[in-house]
Amino acid sequence: MAEVSYYTKDGLEKLKEELQQLKTTGRANIAKAIAEARDKGDLSENAEYDAAKEAQGLHEGKIAKLEEVLSNARLLDESKLDTSKVLALSIVKIKNLKNGATMSYQLVSETEADLKAGKISVSSPIAQGLLGKKVGEKTEITVPAGKIEFEVLEISR
Repeated sequence: MAEVSYYTKDGLEKLKEELQQLKTTGRANIAKAIAEARDKGDLSENAEYDAAKEAQGLHEGKIAKLEEVLSNARLLDESKLDTSKVLALSIVKIKNLKNGATMSYQLVSETEADLKAGKISVSSPIAQGLLGKKVGEKTEITVPAGKIEFEVLEISR
């Protein structure tokens, strides 16, 4: 059984657009490449044809994977989420108690994660350590660099 993932409206739309693009333009481009390779003669010794068929297999695998992700995707209604504790889609401002640095992250699904945009996956060690915490709570999180103690300063949507 596949794991259910929660998405924002924008994140879900991006997945649907990507799937649509793969099914239309992507498939058409691969079919064209296969046809061009087939026109070059003997298929038993045609490396271009083999490469095009392999690309087709990879492409169809990507489509199947994306369809599976979408079938297990759930849209979260952010207006009904509890802001008293850290949940998926929460925007959390935290303070590193060791060096005093503050940072803000939004906890999103794995496919939406983008560290540069301040979005981290709910399955990341930091997000796992923050889930369920309330403002003012301290938590020690094990990260690849060791254990770091954080304090939750603010929770918003």
